[in-house]
Amino acid sequence: MAPLKLAVLASGRGSNLLAIIEQIKNGNLQAQINVVISDHEDAPALKKAEEEGITGIFLDPKSFPQRKEYDLALGKLVRQYQGELVVLAGFMRILGEDFLTKFPQRVINIHPALLPSFPGTHGQKQALDYGVKISGCTVHFVDPGVDSGPIIAQCSVPVEEDDTEENLARRILAKEHELYSQVIQWIAEGRVEILGRRVKVHQGQDAELS
Repeated sequence: MAPLKLAVLASGRGSNLLAIIEQIKNGNLQAQINVVISDHEDAPALKKAEEEGITGIFLDPKSFPQRKEYDLALGKLVRQYQGELVVLAGFMRILGEDFLTKFPQRVINIHPALLPSFPGTHGQKQALDYGVKISGCTVHFVDPGVDSGPIIAQCSVPVEEDDTEENLARRILAKEHELYSQVIQWIAEGRVEILGRRVKVHQGQDAELS
């Protein structure tokens, strides 16, 4: 099976990017990262891409008069680098239909809460403030809304009585690193099917990611 070609979009530190790179190196994930694109010039994710010999590109939002022009330029870059799946790894911009229609059902995101609860920023803090006992992370397809696309997979994380936002975020992030690569592998194997709002993952030869 040919590796799935990824385009990773990241605004910050890129810890999920690093986790994906490690799973590819370990042979657990049949994918290759063709390009990493950021909207922040000093994003650590770009530095990490450079260290790994992956093309990293800063696409400056200030160079475009409106979001539409930025989204079109972003789509052009993804196509130029032959990205078959667009993976958002802490990309802090909402992608519009001008981008998403170019890659139908080929853009995924991971969110640090159990959607549809607590979308948007600071999902961990929202969960703590609400007082839930179980939080977690969600991998979903991206639509024009905020964390509102069809859910592919979720992983739960218990909330402890004395949890701080930082402690909860750290434990959720560890689960994110496992779940995101697992979902990308399912997509690489052609096992993920969207049925309206529901996403079905067909049975396959699951290899546990470690």
